[in-house]
Amino acid sequence: MATLIVGITVIVHLAGLAILLALLRRYRRASRRLLVILLNGGAILVAAFGLFALHSVEIWIWAGIYQWLGAFVDFEHALYFSTSTYVTIGYGDVILPPGLRILGAIEGASGIILIGWSMAFFFAIVDRMKLLERRFEGEHPR
Repeated sequence: MATLIVGITVIVHLAGLAILLALLRRYRRASRRLLVILLNGGAILVAAFGLFALHSVEIWIWAGIYQWLGAFVDFEHALYFSTSTYVTIGYGDVILPPGLRILGAIEGASGIILIGWSMAFFFAIVDRMKLLERRFEGEHPR
């Protein structure tokens, strides 16, 4: 079960990053400095909110599985547990019942890997924007 959920969240993550990358490629062609700065700022916001939304979807997938398995009395507890586990905070005030605890550990490992992947993606986007801005400055002296 855990392998299936990890596989689903990795596929969701890959698809989400591909969509974000496609959206961000639209920001590449700007001919004026102010436009480059505004577009870069917009692209960073799109990337940040897109990554947040992507992780939210993945957290909700895990929460849905916990709820489907009857691990918690209501969806609020499932979502709370999933969120704190995915981001590896793990408060410990809400726990899985015996027999399902391995799912929580695997969600934590999966979450930290996907968050790391997102950070690498985000930094690559920002680095690419800096490179494009430097190229623009080289082509159009002040």
